[in-house]
Amino acid sequence: MAETKKQQSQKAPLEIPPGWKEPDFTKECNPTGMLEESSFATLFPKYREKYLKECWPLVQKSLSEQGLKAELDMISGSMRVATTRKAWDPYIIIKARDLIKLLARSVPYEQAMRVLEDGISAEIIKIGRLVPNKERFVKRRQRLIGPNGSTLKAIELLTKCYVMVQGNTVSAVGPYRGLKDVLQIVNDCMKNVHPVYNIKTLMLKRELMKNEKLKHESWDRFLPKFKSKNLSKRKQPFKKRVKKEYTPFPPSQPESKVDKELATGEYFMSEKGKVVKDKMMKKVKQAEAEVRRVEKRNEPFIPPEEKPSSSKTEKNKSSKDVDVKQLKAKINKSQHAQVLSEYWESGIGVSADKYTLA
Repeated sequence: MAETKKQQSQKAPLEIPPGWKEPDFTKECNPTGMLEESSFATLFPKYREKYLKECWPLVQKSLSEQGLKAELDMISGSMRVATTRKAWDPYIIIKARDLIKLLARSVPYEQAMRVLEDGISAEIIKIGRLVPNKERFVKRRQRLIGPNGSTLKAIELLTKCYVMVQGNTVSAVGPYRGLKDVLQIVNDCMKNVHPVYNIKTLMLKRELMKNEKLKHESWDRFLPKFKSKNLSKRKQPFKKRVKKEYTPFPPSQPESKVDKELATGEYFMSEKGKVVKDKMMKKVKQAEAEVRRVEKRNEPFIPPEEKPSSSKTEKNKSSKDVDVKQLKAKINKSQHAQVLSEYWESGIGVSADKYTLA
């Protein structure tokens, strides 16, 4: 029974308890120090000389605490780090190598010194040869930075890494998981995949990590699936050939000049008759062409057809429907009223029969 329990415990996967941290590797862990000397060197561009000269005493001080020595050669333009007998951490020389590489790639001293911490690493991604076209490379590199550096800032907040885009390289400093995400974003951006898609995925993962129920489940159903919309931009021909239906029989032979003359009867005509016929055909064609030219020349002088206005038709209809008797009575009434008003004002009375219309 005890053996079966041991086998089951060995097969079961081990889980790291939350909040667990690996103990630091101190001087007491390796009291004897390093037996052999290891060193790394790297070159730096000329425009970094002034900055490196200013911050180099701080670099030497921080590396001497780890038992390393650092040298700056301004003549050859190189930096060198090496171990001493006082060094106790065997991996610190690898971190010091990353430190001088970051300083050569325009990473500030404050950010580059984070590499010496436990759980922090560095990644220098070479993007110069990923895109052969120079103009396309510049556009995609600018896409990675974003307007006013907004895209780069979003990547830094989500991955907890410091990202520096300089020339043909992208330098990143941060935790291992964040560096993996930065590497994927940079490579996808150089492959014409916008960083916004990866940023959106990281934001969703960040929210899913807070849910303890989804810890051991697949997140594929929650993550967005983006499809490429690059359609083939092949130029279409102006005139497309339409393929005819396949037939096993060969095409019919075209008619020759003799066949056409036999069909019309010209073959049996004399030469004079043929000449006369040709002249007649030419005259007919010339007459038709002349008629067309005259019509085209007279087109601007032909007035357009005017449509009858609706107001005139209404007036005509109203004139036909007028009653003459009613109109006379209306006029008599108006005249009668006018005369009465004039004479009443003058104080004289007048009979209305005198002013009636016949």
